[in-house]
Amino acid sequence: MPVAKRESFGSSFTFIMAMAGSAIGLGNIWRFPYMVGEHGGAAFIVAYIVCGLCIAVPCFVCEAIIGRRARSGVYGAFQKLAPGTGWKYMGLLSVLTCFVLVSYYCVVGGWSIDFLVRALMGKLGQGRPDEALTVFGNMVSSPVEPIVMHLCFLGATCVIVSFGIKRGIELFSKITTPMLFFLMVAMVIFSVSLPGAGEGVRYLVKPDFSKLGGDGWACALGQAFYSMSLGVGTVLIYSSFMKKKDSILGSGFWTAFSDTAFALIAGFAIMPAVFAAGIEPGAGPSLVYETLPYIFAKMGVEAPLLGFIITAIFFLAILMAALSSSISILDVCVEHLCEQYHIRRRYSVLVFFLLAAALGVPCALSFGSLGSFKILGKTVFDLCDYTCSNILMMVGALAFTLFVGWKMKKQDVMDEITNGGTLKFSARVFNIIYFLIRWVIPLAIVFIFIESL
Repeated sequence: MPVAKRESFGSSFTFIMAMAGSAIGLGNIWRFPYMVGEHGGAAFIVAYIVCGLCIAVPCFVCEAIIGRRARSGVYGAFQKLAPGTGWKYMGLLSVLTCFVLVSYYCVVGGWSIDFLVRALMGKLGQGRPDEALTVFGNMVSSPVEPIVMHLCFLGATCVIVSFGIKRGIELFSKITTPMLFFLMVAMVIFSVSLPGAGEGVRYLVKPDFSKLGGDGWACALGQAFYSMSLGVGTVLIYSSFMKKKDSILGSGFWTAFSDTAFALIAGFAIMPAVFAAGIEPGAGPSLVYETLPYIFAKMGVEAPLLGFIITAIFFLAILMAALSSSISILDVCVEHLCEQYHIRRRYSVLVFFLLAAALGVPCALSFGSLGSFKILGKTVFDLCDYTCSNILMMVGALAFTLFVGWKMKKQDVMDEITNGGTLKFSARVFNIIYFLIRWVIPLAIVFIFIESL
């Protein structure tokens, strides 16, 4: 069967928009702001930026080198660059990781659809704050609703991926990523204007290096790593569609900048509103699906229209952030079937829709009817989350780094980073990047792995 010509992103801008969309996820919204406030405000932000530049960007570069050099999916890339070795099985591990990840991530994405629909219908406790606190618990414990929303979100993800790179992922990313920033900036303007919001701003920006410590640095390192979607193959896949003239290092810096900027914007959109409402700041799903709906509902008592608009904007942004991440994860799986088994894209998407739906259903029911069903002391959802986040992503990131730093020829690595010597800045900093890849990054990944156990 003849091999179809591989697609490419239309420009470096659209590649960065796609990568930024992949990196910007729910963790930027429900975890980063809380970590900033608890670990010294601006002090944590400085630590996060340092970790991003020294750890996350070089990790990004490793995956991007493998992807663009091979111009293949994760399995095919290792086959091409290390033929006759066992490295190809790391590609299979990436496909497995992304399959498990997209299965339970679409459950969380389904929650965003549910809450957006409720917000648009005025059924999110508008004007009745106490009711808003019970919506999430009732929804996730339902025997039907979480499954329906999971399948809706998974279906939306599959539709986008089925259109391919240019007509699907690229088109979606270049529209929704800038829109996502716009929506969150609108939220910031509203949030900081609330009476009492100043305390929330100080919570985020007031530097307190005494709160940073070793634990703060560990959190900054872990957040920088997870936030860039490293270790699962999404960067590798997107980079395989990257044009040879584009800068890998520049794309890594811009992706890191976009991801950090969005995380900070999200912090200023959320925490001032939390403090203005007199609520203790928190993190995780409860922040997005309980605390904030409660705040918006309280707002609706005095200003129903404003409360409706802000609630709808917020959950539309949540949905966009979740979708932009899920499409990159699913594409790793789909590209594998397309390339290795020559299955048409739409049928490859259908295969993984059925597989992810099968695993996603018990994940969706883990908060209700299957909540008492435990494997190794964890619900199905928690087991999938723990296995991916704490083990599989770490193994994948370490493998990508060791492959570039110790398996590939140094000249080949330099050729990709400097575009054959034509990128002068990349050439000047190459030895620093290469040192980080060989010696610093592997130790950092092992440190994150130990800390996460």
